[in-house]
Amino acid sequence: MTINPGNGDDLPHRRVHIQLPLPGGGTIVLRPVTKLDQEFLLSVYASTREQELSQVEWGEGQKEIFLRWQFETQKREYETRFPNARYDVIVVDGQPAGRIWVGADNEEIRLLDIAILPGFQNRGVGTALLNQLIEEARSSNKRLRHMVFVLNHEAHRFYERLGFVIIEELGAYKHMEWHNQ
Repeated sequence: MTINPGNGDDLPHRRVHIQLPLPGGGTIVLRPVTKLDQEFLLSVYASTREQELSQVEWGEGQKEIFLRWQFETQKREYETRFPNARYDVIVVDGQPAGRIWVGADNEEIRLLDIAILPGFQNRGVGTALLNQLIEEARSSNKRLRHMVFVLNHEAHRFYERLGFVIIEELGAYKHMEWHNQ
């Protein structure tokens, strides 16, 4: 792993926050989100809602308006609750592949959101990034938490395989935690 926070003279979209190898070859780079990334980030968000929203009949332009509104609402919520969170674009082999948003305080690290475009899934990207967060939690002796939508069974199984357990079910979400073992 390489961590390079930049020297302040770099353009923010060129700084590399974290660089990790992929198990089957290739590289994951995390770089801070910039204003230039907003349309890409919206497309990543839309990809996470595609299956759910395909069940609704939308009038022309309604789906895009709804997605943009939901995306902006989520962004404001995270920025308000976690003003110092790391918000990064996931880059795989030089191609933007997703986003990851991580908040932290003195007691815990919270994975606010991770989303990887379908074309980059099943290559070990999520596992590598979560293992990095697990190592960060282990070395800082902090809890690592994440929320999973109750109907997202694949995500639930993914986090369980990495050692997360459900600590509570609240509304539409399962709150999961990885314990320092």
